[in-house]
Amino acid sequence: MKNVQRRDFLRVLGWGGASASVGACGFTSIDSGVETVKSYVEPEDFNIPGIAVYYASTCTQCEALCGVVGRVRDGRVLKLEGNPVSGINQGKLCGLGQASVQHHYNPDRLRAPLMRQDGGLKPVSWTDAMATLLDKSAATKDGRFAFLTGPVSGHLKVLVRNATESLGSNQHFTYDPLSTRVNRAAADQLFGAESPRLLLDQAHLIVSFGADFLDTWVSPVHFAGQYARFRRASDSKPRGVLVQIEPRMTLTGANADRWIAIRPGSEGVLALGLANALLTGKSAASVAVPPAIATAAAAFDKTRVAAETGVSEEVFDRLVRLLRERAPSVVLSGPSAEGHVHGSSNAQAILALNWVLGNVGKTVLLPPKLPFPQIAPESGDTASLQQFTAGLAAGKFDTVFLHDVNPVYSAPAFLKYKEIFPKAGFKVVFAQYLDETAREADLVLPVDSALEDWGTHLPAYQPEGLELTLQQPLMERLYPDGTRSVGDVLLELLKRRRPEEYKGFADYYAYLRAALLRNRSAFVDAPGDDEQFWTEALSKGVLRVNAQEQHVPAKAANVELDFAGATQAADAQYPFRLAPAVRASLRDGRNANLPWMQETPDTLTTIVWDSWAEVHPATAKRLGIVDGDILEVASASGSLKVQAYVFPGIHPDVIGVPLGQGHESMGRYADGRGANPFRILDPVFDRKTGELAMYATRVRVTKTGARGHVVKDEGWKSGNLKTQAGRKLVVTVAADKAKLSEEV
Repeated sequence: MKNVQRRDFLRVLGWGGASASVGACGFTSIDSGVETVKSYVEPEDFNIPGIAVYYASTCTQCEALCGVVGRVRDGRVLKLEGNPVSGINQGKLCGLGQASVQHHYNPDRLRAPLMRQDGGLKPVSWTDAMATLLDKSAATKDGRFAFLTGPVSGHLKVLVRNATESLGSNQHFTYDPLSTRVNRAAADQLFGAESPRLLLDQAHLIVSFGADFLDTWVSPVHFAGQYARFRRASDSKPRGVLVQIEPRMTLTGANADRWIAIRPGSEGVLALGLANALLTGKSAASVAVPPAIATAAAAFDKTRVAAETGVSEEVFDRLVRLLRERAPSVVLSGPSAEGHVHGSSNAQAILALNWVLGNVGKTVLLPPKLPFPQIAPESGDTASLQQFTAGLAAGKFDTVFLHDVNPVYSAPAFLKYKEIFPKAGFKVVFAQYLDETAREADLVLPVDSALEDWGTHLPAYQPEGLELTLQQPLMERLYPDGTRSVGDVLLELLKRRRPEEYKGFADYYAYLRAALLRNRSAFVDAPGDDEQFWTEALSKGVLRVNAQEQHVPAKAANVELDFAGATQAADAQYPFRLAPAVRASLRDGRNANLPWMQETPDTLTTIVWDSWAEVHPATAKRLGIVDGDILEVASASGSLKVQAYVFPGIHPDVIGVPLGQGHESMGRYADGRGANPFRILDPVFDRKTGELAMYATRVRVTKTGARGHVVKDEGWKSGNLKTQAGRKLVVTVAADKAKLSEEV
């Protein structure tokens, strides 16, 4: 390893291509990073039986990557809470984060590698599994290897890329079934950053087009904290007002002062109409709005907007007044606005309102510039899965690795992924459960839980400065001979492929420690010697990176608008739009085997342990549907059967079915429950990014004649929430009787 050039070694450790200085790291030789590595979480002598100790780590349950502190007693992790040092969640933690202990202790976890033999998967030793993996990898021809992962960042991303390159390939695909790629591309176009900083707590008004920032969007724990401050009035700031515009009510919509049901796909039309009204009387030179927005907006007066969106002129006028009177504001774009063939145009038109309103530089800022692109977050999208599947179909890959993804479950049926997957010569899946994708593999490697593993992470959304979060084991492995870290497996592969570069690292822990110590100068407040730095880093769980601040541009770049197909004619065969609703508890289905999450009531319907189809009362009355009717929801791509739930918080032309259920192989708490809406999505894609248009599928609904029982967590008496426990707790009024001009 002494013969490895310094530049190459920095690349190995994830600091290659850095714009920050790495000349004063404090090391004079490469060998100084080598150490004797002991058991990481062996209980210390000062630990007293029955007395808890606490370790900082990172929650990996969603892309927000909140900081956590684990309470450990007698060598076992018992409880997680938010890390107060984290700038992301500031000591708070959602229910999904709390439930990660159930992944750790889940009885359905894999406890030994599985290899396909005699037509089935059979348990084998780790020695045999690794020998097979290394031999098959060595036999793979250059360029005929591919790696499919979920969203990834930090030093695991470095090892994934380096392992892929060591096999003569650059085919690393990052897949996220709930991709925000359209939003990120539009934000980059409008503001110069894919994840701009949003100061919701500094705004007087939030107008959200389907961004469920209190429950499932980007970084919900962080935004919930900002929202609490946004709602709190003070001498310098009035109580904030929230307007939510979407075809199906989310938790954020339920908390809004005004929820506006909009015709799916017409969100961009409403945004252009608002821009037209706000720009009236202003010269083009006086505002920094993109020229294409100003030009396009001129064609959308409130009469046309009302006709195309279903939003009345009275509501439109009130919204314009709010935007004029309550500055500064924030305008957000979310999945329901972006999931169409013209989704990028919708998102650009919506986000451009921040330029029209003068929010940019006040409530919309740019994050610091990351100096190390090798560890930058790779957020993932469904377009990557399409490319990976196309490569499989063309027979381009001899060997494929998959980690943190389950495409056999989440890929739409039109991709025919399950049928195409066997075309790879050798398929390796890193998995915690024998899920749908692992069941189709040739080699299944059981991985450590997030509470047993090491790692570094760089959250895609950075609310305060730039933070690198640390993940450390909170306890010894539950199955010491059964599971391994993905980092350890990749490191062993790299030692075989490039021994001179990697032989100095005993394991993934040693690699991470050497990587962070090698570039101590990149971090804020890194005093003392190496041991002190490392100890404090693990104690805090967060390292703040020295990063260059970015300033918002003085004027927005131009945008590319294409609203062709935005106003499609009604389809007699498939008259409804499908809203594949994301639930915070299950998300894309990876958490369906957690009983806590199955038992957590849906925030708006309180339904548990099942799927359902949300139908507007007017639609239900017209079709003769009542709660519990088993419906067939069919698209041109497939169909599913699910119980009906009459739900007023949805547009009459929309059928909402939550994601996350319908597993065939995930574990005892997930299998055979509900339906999987991913399977019936149509092959419709965003015109600009190529991303799957999640809200563009058309469906029809028919009664099957069967009935089920809607299981809800509503207390001792059915209908308690609807009847307000027999008391008039909240005064309600029918929507057609409301005096909109007198309300927010």
